[in-house]
Amino acid sequence: RMSKMLKKHSLASVLAILSFGLHSGSCEETKVMYLSGMDKDIPVQWEFYCTKGRKSGEWTTIQVPSNWELQGFGTYNYGHDTEKSNEQGKYRYRFDVPNSWEDKVINIVFEGVMTDTEVWVNGTSAGPRHQGGFYRFKYDITECVKFGRTNLLEMTVSKVSANASVEAAERKADYWVFGGIYRPVYLEAFPKQFIERAAIDARADGSITVDVYLKNITTADKILGTVLGMDGGGPFSAQVVKGQNKVTLSGKVTGVEPWSAETPHLYELELRLCADNKVIHKTKERFGFRTFEVRPGRGLFLNGQKIRFKGVNRHSFWPDSGRCLSRKISYEDVRLIKEMNMNAVRMSHYPPDVHFLEACDELGLYVLDELAGWQEPSYDTDIGRTLVREMVTRDVSHPCILFWDNANEGGWNRELDVEFGLYDPQKRRVLHPWENFNDVDTAHYRNYETVQRKLQGSTLYMPTEFLHGLYDGGHGAGLNDYWELMVTSPVGAGGFLWSLVDEGVVRTDKNGEIDTDGNHAPDGILGPYRQKEGSFYAIKEIWSPIRIDLEELPEDFTGRIHVQNQYDFTNLNEFRFEWKLANLPKPLGRENKHTVLHSDTVEGCDVEAGGKGVLKLNLPEEWRQAGVLYATAFDPLDREVWTWSWGIPEECGYCHRYVRRESKKNAKISVTEDEKKLVVTVDELILSFSKETGELAEVKKSGRAISMAKGPRPVTGDYRLTELNHWRKKDDIFVEAKYQGSLDYAKWKIYPSGWVRLDYQYERDGQLDLMGITFDYPESKMVKMKWVGRGPYRVWKNRTKGGRLDLWSNDYKDHTPGLTWDYPEFRGYYQDWHWVTFKTREGNITLLNGTEDTFLGVYQPKNGPDPRSTKVNVPETGISLLHGIPAIGTKFNKAQDLGPEGQKNEASGKYTGSVCFYFEAGM
Repeated sequence: RMSKMLKKHSLASVLAILSFGLHSGSCEETKVMYLSGMDKDIPVQWEFYCTKGRKSGEWTTIQVPSNWELQGFGTYNYGHDTEKSNEQGKYRYRFDVPNSWEDKVINIVFEGVMTDTEVWVNGTSAGPRHQGGFYRFKYDITECVKFGRTNLLEMTVSKVSANASVEAAERKADYWVFGGIYRPVYLEAFPKQFIERAAIDARADGSITVDVYLKNITTADKILGTVLGMDGGGPFSAQVVKGQNKVTLSGKVTGVEPWSAETPHLYELELRLCADNKVIHKTKERFGFRTFEVRPGRGLFLNGQKIRFKGVNRHSFWPDSGRCLSRKISYEDVRLIKEMNMNAVRMSHYPPDVHFLEACDELGLYVLDELAGWQEPSYDTDIGRTLVREMVTRDVSHPCILFWDNANEGGWNRELDVEFGLYDPQKRRVLHPWENFNDVDTAHYRNYETVQRKLQGSTLYMPTEFLHGLYDGGHGAGLNDYWELMVTSPVGAGGFLWSLVDEGVVRTDKNGEIDTDGNHAPDGILGPYRQKEGSFYAIKEIWSPIRIDLEELPEDFTGRIHVQNQYDFTNLNEFRFEWKLANLPKPLGRENKHTVLHSDTVEGCDVEAGGKGVLKLNLPEEWRQAGVLYATAFDPLDREVWTWSWGIPEECGYCHRYVRRESKKNAKISVTEDEKKLVVTVDELILSFSKETGELAEVKKSGRAISMAKGPRPVTGDYRLTELNHWRKKDDIFVEAKYQGSLDYAKWKIYPSGWVRLDYQYERDGQLDLMGITFDYPESKMVKMKWVGRGPYRVWKNRTKGGRLDLWSNDYKDHTPGLTWDYPEFRGYYQDWHWVTFKTREGNITLLNGTEDTFLGVYQPKNGPDPRSTKVNVPETGISLLHGIPAIGTKFNKAQDLGPEGQKNEASGKYTGSVCFYFEAGM
């Protein structure tokens, strides 16, 4: 039922968009005519003159809507720049007004202009200068327009505001600042007496109150409200008298389905203004029935059910159009947020496009809508009152909005707190992000111990920013520990990660380079064009509302899986599960994907929200013959919640499973040595070992060098060779190096088939970021890696979630997340690996893992030129086998301050491992 309702409203919203700019329709409805394009993808050319910077000093044309920097005009600035360019943009546009509008009231509406705006129509000022770049404003131009003749619209837009408080609130901030008409411009025409706007308060029990604001009432005598398509949905009526500018309707609707992020049921309210039983104006507006409460010390409650925010901060941003977006981008962003199993989004640090809120209403996200302001007192009271009114009156009826934010991190003007309630019949609470205010503590970026203390208190804790991303740090790194604290505390209300996307802007003045202004803006879970970083999938798993705490399949596994339903409203009987038994590809083979042996679909189990239950997979008796079990949960809209994967262990280890031991006929096997090296030859394979270090010094296959060498050696610690021995047992050659210090021994077994096995042992004690052994291989000769393991993204000690056991292939790249966005990365650490083949310019190097709980290390991970806590300070390594890997920090917190998973590895004693190699020469 929910799926049908959402599809119906999605179609309705599309039809509304298509009809929005048309002149036809019943005479009592508001008429709309676009002067600009509707979004960045459908612009209209206006005449344009830029006063300074690039392409300045001459009249030309520009796309509207747009930010002019992205169109090649003026100068780029980041908010931290001490001196910003102050060019103005002068616009001209000619338009005709339909003759049928002669008896109408005509407004010109601007959805968003940066930053100070002056408007003239046919040489007459439309009204006072508007200041504030993120708000809808309008002028009544009824007396300015001409019918039957072309009208001239002229505008002067000043990027730098003449009002110091506006400049502080909107442009002295940690984000890119732009200029221009970046949201649509249109005319709206009303009958002489009309409904100006409405503010809806619709509760979960079906009660509804609507404040209806009226204009120019002379003969109108009644206002009617109807919830369309509902029995008992009205009409609710109230009398109107001459000169009245506000009337309140109230009523009760039966059979409503409440709105939530999980069940985003929407309805439509039709308002009709009547005179002598004739409709003279009619409006329609979407809304949802829901009741939101902050219960001090207890939590956030929606429709009587406790909820927690699993949220992210989102800038309105696209790399090649700045703040100028589209409905498509808004809906795609909401879908991406939902795909991460999030349920909330904070508008940072200004109100978004209307279509983003419409997407949140329709697809289901809780929203914190925010007045601009950043870190210093901003918006003086007079202009702040105007902007609060513009923001709230535009957004008030959206059911997705649960809180208003009065600016950010000290940017609030406390005198404005009371202003929000003047226009909001729901009286939503106002937050001061970063402050303990209004019964909600929103403090940003507190370390693990501080969060732990806060969650032991009596005040609701809901940080509006936490785990500040930078390059590959933050977000999913540290989230598992943080979330365990949050869900086990009665005052844990959730929080919002910083942030959704890297704000990398296309520099039209630098040949299209994508610029993140150093380390200021590469802090997203997604790249500028919404490329998915590794944390995307870690978050998706950690915040999966279906929780399965089954790390590995037990010996007596019968297909019964214990599940926890961490949804707030939805029973798992509305879900379906698919399972697959598959075999994973073998090394040295040509398979490019796993082979499915058995699969089936299972109906969801009957587990209420917040409950626990058992999911039964009807596996065949021979299920252990497979290599991996997958289970995928799909929600009622057929979206993947998460896919769990478990390897099915066999008696023999990975290292022996695929090794061919038998000799080739007439195999040539020999051991030779001189003063410097020991050389083992098995047919076309030649291995040379250094007599000084005992390490592998040189590999040749079929007469060609493969430059894997200088190993095994510990990644840290001193060691010294004491013995180097070799012997032959039948056709197997053994080479053993013994050491003093951090390395105990390395024992090689070279099979006549050309396979090579290494067993090793090292000893470490204390706290270490990295522990294991490594080999050198030159990066300049690396091409790609193909492996079976939990991938495809690298992991950190405090970000091991998000992978799936399968076959993966990653090309080599010299890659820094947040500076380049070709994901997944290459360098780094990979977990639960079975085997890997490195394709190089010299040939292939295959490794089989014979040791549980070891990580594959591939060079030193590259993570950005930042001296702070996301810098990874580990030794240079090549191809490594590791018992411990480093954690990673955030922009503001070191890894060890983020919780147990962020601590260094506690090394104690001896560590052993086993790995097999196979070398293939290049063609």
